[in-house]
Amino acid sequence: MSQNSEVFPNSPNIKVNDGEEKPANQPIKRETSHRVFVNRSLQMSKIKFFGFDMDYTLALYKSPQYEILAFNLVIEQLLKLGYPQEIKNFVYDPTFPVRGLWYDKLYGNLLKVDAYGNILVCVHGFKFLHGSDLLKYYPNKYLNFDESRIYSLNTLFNLPEIYLIACMINFFTTSPLYQHQPTGVSCGSVFVSFKAIFQDIRSAVDYIHSHGDLKQRTIENLEEYVVKDHKRLATLFNRMHENKTKVFLLTNSGFEYTNKIMSFLLDDTGRDWKSYFDYIVVDAMKPLFFAEGTTLKEVDTNTGIKQFGSHAGPLKTHQVYSGGNSDVFSKLVGSRGKDVLYVGDHIFGDIIKSKKERAWRTFLVVPELEQELVTWHDKRNIFTEIEKLDKTLAEKLIDFDSSSKTCPNISSIKHQIQRCIHEMDMSYGLLGSLFRSGSRQTHFASQVTRYADIYAASHLNLLHYPFFYLYKAPPMLMPHESTVNPYEPLGEALFRKVGRGLSFAGNDANDSNVSALVQMSNKIDNEKRKQTQSISSEKSEEAFRPSTPSELTHHEDFDDDDEESDESKNSPSPPDTVIVSRP
Repeated sequence: MSQNSEVFPNSPNIKVNDGEEKPANQPIKRETSHRVFVNRSLQMSKIKFFGFDMDYTLALYKSPQYEILAFNLVIEQLLKLGYPQEIKNFVYDPTFPVRGLWYDKLYGNLLKVDAYGNILVCVHGFKFLHGSDLLKYYPNKYLNFDESRIYSLNTLFNLPEIYLIACMINFFTTSPLYQHQPTGVSCGSVFVSFKAIFQDIRSAVDYIHSHGDLKQRTIENLEEYVVKDHKRLATLFNRMHENKTKVFLLTNSGFEYTNKIMSFLLDDTGRDWKSYFDYIVVDAMKPLFFAEGTTLKEVDTNTGIKQFGSHAGPLKTHQVYSGGNSDVFSKLVGSRGKDVLYVGDHIFGDIIKSKKERAWRTFLVVPELEQELVTWHDKRNIFTEIEKLDKTLAEKLIDFDSSSKTCPNISSIKHQIQRCIHEMDMSYGLLGSLFRSGSRQTHFASQVTRYADIYAASHLNLLHYPFFYLYKAPPMLMPHESTVNPYEPLGEALFRKVGRGLSFAGNDANDSNVSALVQMSNKIDNEKRKQTQSISSEKSEEAFRPSTPSELTHHEDFDDDDEESDESKNSPSPPDTVIVSRP
């Protein structure tokens, strides 16, 4: 997700496999809707196991139909807890919520933050806070993540929950029957904290998923709530098996629900859905599965009853198991960690934990990416305008230094930047993009970059790449690399490295000054070498100074093991024309 890479002139030409020659600065890419995006290079030929989550990965729930169903079911549950009858009038608005938000249980605010906790957007009910209103709660426009205070709303299942939180806070804080307090609302002798409201909503959400009617209503109306693409899904699994890899299903859903969903997705292919998987694990309880887990039990697929005791033998092909943990599972299937590519939608339960605990390679499914790309494409001119304004701002300040006393008026430029950011954010929805606010990336985006090796809008995008493909990550440049053009002079004030320090030749610097410094450094080195040789004249000079390696020792990110890359250590320099396959 690097935004720092840029193209400089004098680059070699590239030939694609049809013989057409293209300049190196013209990207060679697949159709956007088919793309898989890369954060860390991944050599697909090294993957021996493909694992899949089910909910919102293999089974994509239709939006907003499924969210409306969950939203209304949670309201029904809250009414049973004694909440006012007026909440029955709430109507789900799919343009409002975006996942990746933090909920501040103390003040009842929904927050969009960047990677470091700096607040990008703050909304209290339906009221967007800024200026003095925001500073009243967060004096530094910053909040540190504290699990006792912050709840991270990272999953697609959280979308109706996010909007219901906003509806509930708005209802209580605007109703004439309640008095708005800093940490809640009061009515006579009754006080309800924003934390308590959230806990009730959270409990209601958990209830409809585990004990309520959500799963039953979904099963009764599968065509209405679940996206079906059985032909392409079956093709993907078949091609994985053709390449002699194992495929497993690892889901938190129970067997009965999993059986109904997977049958709907695959039974039209003429085969039992279980035959597409080498191993099947339900009731996984991720992220607990990647820690101590639970007892691994075999499931009787005819009755749904779990066997007595813990399963200790080898895993049977196409058999369904319940629970377990990643350590036991890995030993039973013979995986070592990095030979597993796990595909899921939950940034924490599927991606972060599997990466940190088992070193699995990770593929994050981001269904919102389709709309994000459409908006990014259609509104790219706004982001370009932001970049132009940033350049204008820099030009305004370029001629000032530490001696300057008068600051130029840049308020109008800053205001224009803010207006552009607002316009672009509103193009995505009321809370903006999942990945950014203006030029700043969100906390969710930073987690995707750090933990998801690859990501795409759908797992089916794997169909558009061969199973020997090298998913190559783009260069991740730091600001001092991306903003300095190597084809432009550094300027008159020259820095030159002498020994381990940096010697600076001031404003009158020229090449002769630098040359004198280098000669002085060499003279000191020679004196030190003579002293060292006189102490031990029997030892050669190489014993006291490292020799320059004759082989490649600093490896590019090709996802190679050391022994696999031996053959390329003495490879020649790249030619002016490079032959590559069209991605």
